Amino acid sequence: MNQYAQELRNTAKAMVAPNQGVLAMDESNGTCNKRFGKEGIEQTEEKRRQYRELILTTPDLGNYISGAILYDETIRQKKEDGTPFTQVMKDGDIIIGIKVDKGAKDLAGHPGEKVTEGLDGLRDRIAEYYQMGARFAKWRAVITIGEGIPTPACIEANAHALARYAALCQEGGLVPIVEPEVLIDGDHTIDRCYEVTDKTLRTVFDQLRTQGVEFDQMILKPSMVISGKQCTQQATPQQVAEQTIKCLRDNVPASVPGIAFLSGGQTPEQAAQHLHLMNSEPLKSLCPWRVTFSYARAIQQPALEHWKGQTNKVAEAQKLLHHRAQCNSAASMGNYSPEMEKQPAMV
Repeated sequence: MNQYAQELRNTAKAMVAPNQGVLAMDESNGTCNKRFGKEGIEQTEEKRRQYRELILTTPDLGNYISGAILYDETIRQKKEDGTPFTQVMKDGDIIIGIKVDKGAKDLAGHPGEKVTEGLDGLRDRIAEYYQMGARFAKWRAVITIGEGIPTPACIEANAHALARYAALCQEGGLVPIVEPEVLIDGDHTIDRCYEVTDKTLRTVFDQLRTQGVEFDQMILKPSMVISGKQCTQQATPQQVAEQTIKCLRDNVPASVPGIAFLSGGQTPEQAAQHLHLMNSEPLKSLCPWRVTFSYARAIQQPALEHWKGQTNKVAEAQKLLHHRAQCNSAASMGNYSPEMEKQPAMV
């Protein structure tokens, strides 16, 4: 029996508590800098620190956000007054999470496909992060749909890595977020996306079983079954919700406490609408697991675009962040409506 088993179950359940979801603020420095560049923000560690302070000090964020996934740089940073971000999160009743993978790299012998690396030294990194207060982790695998891809080699390599990561996390006291992302880029139909997502999830759960991962001590972070961005025939929101839930029901054990979707290139409004429909009847009653969000840009982007690195815009940017968290919280309970988007962002 794993010494952390009960703690892991409790944490996993808390991560997907009613009205709440997980905030993904674990962009690597390179990715964060690219987003800063688009907004004309100085690409420095201090600006990244200021941005993360803006997010984590948003008033009442913990009402809607159960936990936040940090990057290695972020978990070591502090507020301007010297308070560690980890303490800010504890004070705000937000569970500390950490990205532990080392990024998607080219898969040898398979052009156009990636495999996520980072297993080397992971046990030691998990031990350090646990001591720093982290209680869950994230590992993202990337599956691309294209001509002749994904190949079985790509799906199996990523599923195996996800399963070994998850087993190491549970051994070390961290709830693993298992994230197999089927990318939205491409001109594929929703049917093709369903086919690939189905195969990916089936392979991932086969590998999780093989590695002895306890399903009641993990969270799944999948992409939605959706048309490719360049597809001429875009599926309706209802079709996305129905196909996604069908695919999950066919592959995800009922003992998994929660499914926290990634937004994966959807607009903030699309991500909220799709989540809302999955939490509305008749789909809601088909779900044995809690269905919520683990969004990044779909929560942060409006705040980033408003802030643009300017101190005098922090308060307004926080209102925008708070509003998006509020909208997605409502969506996770089937209480979202497009009218919410017209309401002023209030803190």
